[in-house]
Formats: sequence, C-alpha cells, structure tokens
Amino acid sequence: MEPEVRRVVAATMAVNVAVGIFGISFGVASVAAGADVLQTCALSFFTFTGASQFSAMSVIGAGGTASAAFGGAAILAARNFVYGLAMSRMLHFKRPTVPKRLLAAHFIIDESTALASAESDDRLRRIAFWSTALGLFVCWNLGTLLGAMLGGVIDPQTWGLDVAFPAVFVVMLAAHLRTRRGQVAAVLGALIFLVLVPILPIGVPILASATAVLIGAWPDAERRAAT
Repeated sequence: MEPEVRRVVAATMAVNVAVGIFGISFGVASVAAGADVLQTCALSFFTFTGASQFSAMSVIGAGGTASAAFGGAAILAARNFVYGLAMSRMLHFKRPTVPKRLLAAHFIIDESTALASAESDDRLRRIAFWSTALGLFVCWNLGTLLGAMLGGVIDPQTWGLDVAFPAVFVVMLAAHLRTRRGQVAAVLGALIFLVLVPILPIGVPILASATAVLIGAWPDAERRAAT
C-alpha cells in the first residue's frame, strides 16, 4: 500500500472506531427512550446520521410525537444536503448511475465530508470518503447493536463514551485549519453563527453556519489549471 494511501486509511479507521464507540451511547439512549433492539438498529442502519438519531430519540423519550421527532431530526439532517453540494465536485463516478449516487448520498455525513475534503487530490479524497463511509457505517451499527443489547447495564457518562463524538470533531477540524480554504470556512461559519444567534431560534444558527462548507465546492487551483 502506498504511504499516502496508508496515511489516509489509518486516519479514517481511527475516526471510525471512535465514532463506533460513541454509537454504544446511542444504543443505550435509544433503548432507555423506549425503543427495542430491532428499532434502534434499524434507525442507525437507515438513518445513519448520529445527531438526527439522538434528536429523534430525545423527543420520543420526553413523550413527544413521532412527527415532532421526525421534524427535529430532518432539520438537523439538512446540513448533509449542503455537504452533498460540496462533495459532488470531489466524487467522480466513471459511470454515474442513480443507484451509485443514492449509495454515496447515504454516506455523506460530517466525518466522511471532513476527511475527504481535507485531502489534496481527487484520488485521495475518494479513498478517504469511501474508507470513512463504509468503515464508519459498520462501526456505528455495531456500536448501536452493542449499546442496545447492553441497555441500562452501562452509563455512557461513567465510561466516558459521551466524549468520543466531540473529540472526533476536534481532530477533524485541526486538519482543515492547516489549509487556507479551511480557515476561511471556519471564520465564515463562525460569523454566520454569531450574526444569526440574536435573531433565530436555538439550533438554527449552528445549522445555517454549515453552509460555509460550500467553500469546498469551489474549484481549487489545481483543477482550474487542469481545465
């Protein structure tokens, strides 16, 4: 395996394992909210976006309706649409088909977007995306299953499982802040958030700040030179 490819795969596997550990927390929380093991695993398998899953189960656990749970989860998942716009320029299929695009869309989440967009060329970006997407899908679902089966036996806070998720985001952010484009996106996202905080409901400003990721959709210097 080439050194660069080995580096990318090693980075994605570290993220996959860390987020998979956090998946245990979701399994425990989901069962505690009233879902059974099958329902919990189905939610991770078909939804596959942690923030939305936690949002939905917190609403259900508090006695909310299914429609309310879906509404909050859908708002949180809207950021993945923005990610998709940025990733569409990075993922190139030799023979693009609807099934291929739908499969890729299912895996466009925070981690796969961050690790793929941090790479310098399209080949490494595709490797980072798919190794994160497939590895994380397996780890997240295994973590969910384990947490659901353990149920109330473990406390995520006691074991520090609740720290895994934010720790992963700090690691991913560090790689992007080394690049000019990442710095611009970070500053723009922070400004959007600060401007909207006084005028929009809680939660909306942070979602709106995700539009800063569209900076990743701009063709970089290498692509402009090649075209």
